[in-house]
Amino acid sequence: MDDARTFVNRYLPIALLAVGALAAAAQAQTAPAAPAAPPAWRSALDGYQPFSDEKTLPWRQANDTVQSVGGWRAYAREAAQAASAAASAPAPAKGPADPHGGHHKP
Repeated sequence: MDDARTFVNRYLPIALLAVGALAAAAQAQTAPAAPAAPPAWRSALDGYQPFSDEKTLPWRQANDTVQSVGGWRAYAREAAQAASAAASAPAPAKGPADPHGGHHKP
C-alpha cells in the first residue's frame, strides 16, 4: 500500500504537468480564428397559431353522414386500400444497416 501511495505522490504531479503542457501546446498551435457571426435569432413562437375550437356536428348528423358513406365498412375499405397501396409502393433506397434491426420486444 505504501509503495502505491509513494508512486502516486511521486509521479502524479509530473503526469499532470505533462498533460497541461500538451494542452497548452495544442492551444498554441491553433490560431485564433476570426469571431464567427452569431447565428440568426429566431423566436420559438414565430408562426404560433392560437388554439381555436373546431365546429363540431351534432351526433345525429355525424351518424347520418357515416351511414350515407357506407358505415364503418367503407372506412375499413379505405384503410385496406391505403395499406395495399403502401405495400405495392417501391421500397425506399437502403441506407446504412439498421443498428437496431435485431432488437425485438420481449
